[in-house]
Amino acid sequence: MNASVRTGWLLAACVVLSVHSAWGAGAQSPAERRTEFGIVIGSEESATTGTYAWKGVPYAKPPVGELRWKAPVDPQPWTAPRPTQQFGNACVQYGRIYGPGANNRYDATIGTTLNQAVGSEDCLYLNIWRPASPQGGLPVIVFVYGGSNVSGYTADPVYDGAALANSTNAVVVTVNYRLGIFGFLNLPQLKSGVDAIEDSGNFALLDLLKALTFVNRNIARFGGNPAKVTLMGQSAGAIDVYALLTSPLVVGGHPKLFHRAVPLSGGISLASNLPPGRIPTLSPASIALAQGNALLVNQLVVDGLATDTASAQAYVASHTPAQIAEYLRSKSPASLLSTLLTRLAALGLAGSGPIPDGTVLPTDPIAAINAGDYLRVPVLAGNTRDEAKLFPTFLTLLGGPSGRLVSDAQLFAIQFNYDPDAPPQITIEQWIPAFYLPVTTPATGFNARTDLLNSIFFIPSRDNVLDALKRQQPEVWYYRFDWDEEPAPFNDIYGAAHAFDLAFLFGNFGPSLFAKVEFSTANRPGRLELSEAMMQSLGAFARTGDPNTPTLGVTWPLWPAMLKFDATPTHKIISVE
Repeated sequence: MNASVRTGWLLAACVVLSVHSAWGAGAQSPAERRTEFGIVIGSEESATTGTYAWKGVPYAKPPVGELRWKAPVDPQPWTAPRPTQQFGNACVQYGRIYGPGANNRYDATIGTTLNQAVGSEDCLYLNIWRPASPQGGLPVIVFVYGGSNVSGYTADPVYDGAALANSTNAVVVTVNYRLGIFGFLNLPQLKSGVDAIEDSGNFALLDLLKALTFVNRNIARFGGNPAKVTLMGQSAGAIDVYALLTSPLVVGGHPKLFHRAVPLSGGISLASNLPPGRIPTLSPASIALAQGNALLVNQLVVDGLATDTASAQAYVASHTPAQIAEYLRSKSPASLLSTLLTRLAALGLAGSGPIPDGTVLPTDPIAAINAGDYLRVPVLAGNTRDEAKLFPTFLTLLGGPSGRLVSDAQLFAIQFNYDPDAPPQITIEQWIPAFYLPVTTPATGFNARTDLLNSIFFIPSRDNVLDALKRQQPEVWYYRFDWDEEPAPFNDIYGAAHAFDLAFLFGNFGPSLFAKVEFSTANRPGRLELSEAMMQSLGAFARTGDPNTPTLGVTWPLWPAMLKFDATPTHKIISVE
């Protein structure tokens, strides 16, 4: 065989192997794949989105009945090909503007289901997008949504993975995981005493580990490289990424489940890790235990099984742990969430998040990083410049009034129907109290007060964790997102607010919660240019562990230097500080 023939034969063989790897053994079409649990049939969307997509792929059994507050287990295998063309249910949660409405999607019912139970406990599904090509061995980006660990859903249109998969030539995965008291619950009566992992109460983190295990074992069938997985999360999702980065289950686990980390607008600091007066991103296990006990006591009172705390505690003492667990598992999500909102919220016990139990999560994750006890992988972190402008009600913590006049229902209605290309349909005086106007007033203006809130909330946790990582490894990059070209007055109301970088990283500019007040025809050229640069940089990081790419136009230095992402209405502006 001469050299040219041999080369041609090798190239043909590589193409065949690549197609076989990407499509999976025995696949009849590019949208058919065989997972370890059965065949899934996705959507062939090459003509519309340029991708193949699989939505609602089960990675665990529904955590219902006896499986509520249990570690996730493998799904039941299926024998007939399973259609995976619709998103799986959102995990059960109480309605917020950041979650789904009644239909598991972004629609008008979000505004009418606030504080009501939405979603389902049958929710442990993930979604996969890949470019419409036969190429295998692609880097994998797994995304964990935010929502304070009490809300969120992968069907949020901001998280559609098609544009990102195309731009980065990567496989994109988004994961549903249990939320709130269904995802994190520390209650003695639920603990078996024989499984420290399950007894941790960190069911949401165990869900994410289960999803990453599914990716490790199956993603090659979708053309992904299981040895090149990037775990990315935003806000609560970033907290969860940091939690997994420090989890002993991950650090000592084999195989390695992810190889780069992208935590955006989050941290993993206890109050004891931060200077006095700062707001931590992690609560000690004792807070979760107080919440679990309060949920049980108050649910007994709500159900008429007790009249007050003392009689509820007596009721608990007269029943076995198994009986108490059975009682709580018999309660509907709506009943438990109602108790949470009407009784626990007043006690300051309505929040949720990773529980530093010592088994699934170290009792002090920052100390673990400082000791080198974490998964050492390249880290790409980010924040938005005006994080706190998404949380103006928190300005009461600084001694002033709430920074927002409209309710969540009013906010949703205004933003759902807004026309960004028309003259302003609201004034800033209708949105922000006069106390904070003009927004540019030194010290007391909205900009100054939200900057102060940012300096005690997001920035200390950022510095704490990134400085700890940098002492252990050089591979730490950081960006700040400064884009604030919204139509007036939303450029002042939101600016570069928390989560506003996500549309740019996913390349999705609507429809979604903020799209109609952010994105106008006038700012389209600049934001599209900026978005492409951000996606290209994320893609470079997923491939190589370094976010530098010629599309940036500058060299991205290591932390504590930062890259600033911004744009005029017509062009991107990327600079180093």
